[in-house]
Amino acid sequence: MDGPIKTASDASAGPPPYFRGNESSLVSALKTLLFFTILMVTLPIGLYFASKAYIFEGSMKMSSSDSYFYAAIVAVLAVHVVLALFVYVAWNEGAPKGKGKHD
Repeated sequence: MDGPIKTASDASAGPPPYFRGNESSLVSALKTLLFFTILMVTLPIGLYFASKAYIFEGSMKMSSSDSYFYAAIVAVLAVHVVLALFVYVAWNEGAPKGKGKHD
């Protein structure tokens, strides 16, 4: 019963120091997620229409039905690249900076 007594000033002191480190890593993770979400939406759609109009129909003079097919393949490949990059970044996000140095 002789333990420390919390006062009102202790309650308003804010979160403990270790919590602030977790908060910054949470913000960093959310920024990474937001970046890759935007990339996942814009890159495949943009590459689909750009490759269809400029590469397959423009440069290669393919028919419209063929260019749909090949542009879809380009968009699917873009989705896979973005997913692979996201997994790579997410995997290495929590890793220590000096991997080669062991104490």
